Amino acid sequence: MSNNFSAQLINWRRTLHTWPELSNQEQATTARIRGWLENAGIRILDYPIQTGVIAEIGHGESLIALRADIDALPIHEQTRLPFASQHAGVMHACGHDVHTSVILGAAMQLKAREDRLPGRVRLFFQPGEENCTGAKQFIKAGALEGVQAIFGMHNEPGLPVGTFATRGGAFYANADRFIINIHGKGAHAAHPEQGIDTIVLTSQVIQALQALTSRSFNTLDSLVLSVTRIDAGKTWNVLPEKVMFGGTLRTHDVKVREQVQQRVNHLVKSLVEASGGSADVSWTAGPPVLINDKNWARVASEVAKVAGYEVRTADLHLGGEDFAIYLQNVPGAFVSIGSDSEFGLHHEGFNPDETLLAPAAEYFSRLAEQALTLLNEKTLEINPA
Repeated sequence: MSNNFSAQLINWRRTLHTWPELSNQEQATTARIRGWLENAGIRILDYPIQTGVIAEIGHGESLIALRADIDALPIHEQTRLPFASQHAGVMHACGHDVHTSVILGAAMQLKAREDRLPGRVRLFFQPGEENCTGAKQFIKAGALEGVQAIFGMHNEPGLPVGTFATRGGAFYANADRFIINIHGKGAHAAHPEQGIDTIVLTSQVIQALQALTSRSFNTLDSLVLSVTRIDAGKTWNVLPEKVMFGGTLRTHDVKVREQVQQRVNHLVKSLVEASGGSADVSWTAGPPVLINDKNWARVASEVAKVAGYEVRTADLHLGGEDFAIYLQNVPGAFVSIGSDSEFGLHHEGFNPDETLLAPAAEYFSRLAEQALTLLNEKTLEINPA
């Protein structure tokens, strides 16, 4: 890999980082990516999508896809980098600028040897990952039709640069959201006996929810329930009539997911009604559990080892990832590549090490070729774990 190639990827990444856009608002990002691909002579495919880009390299019947996500988060950047976000309150705090630059780099390498490719590589530059809409949009548009295997990545700030990890079977978690509304009776703060105190009820419910997950389910189940927001009251001397709070449930097992939701619904309503109040619980499904095909995960690890990565078996990940929706339709593998940031994902100080870019681009170009070769040879048993 030349210094020019590495510099180009860093330049693309910094441009994307400077001008981030939120989910399904990625108009300028789409235009930049499209322009970079067109300048390289890579053909853009025409699908009915509002943002994002779908392109293709190569010829033949065998077809695999590489996916990058392109949206940013509603976070105000605090890195003080010279290329920090110029859009106040919006930041690539999850590293989608990194993922996009890696797949752009892989595209350039694949284009350079297009005549020798044993098939086609479809490139997904997907919007709306953070709100779990983008993969559904691309599938509805028909982008997945004909694809025989799909691959994607997430940078992992807890791993050193040069480290690779994946696993067959369940990897990333179901990521569901919940909102709980507790209704009581408002009163003067000096006379709580005249009301039904929603603040006290809320504190009791939150404590009970933490005990539910730690005492009513097997400690070996991968399970996290976190309350992340509370909205209650407007002043210091009034007991509010209503409290709203919400959070997220993360699991890797569909049955555990259903059982937790049922138990939460029952616990909240029973506890609140016993004190004279009322409650309602609503759930919003996020991305489903991400299940890697065990054989494609093995191939992805073998290619990483040849490419010079330190290869590890990934731990179960409690983050959510809408790449899981592709894997419900087509076999493939999602992988982690070390980015060695002091601050983690979704943090205002997140700052991945850019030296990961060029090796990762080389890796994905190798993986794409190897996957096409195996599909042509028809020797790989495709079996979701």
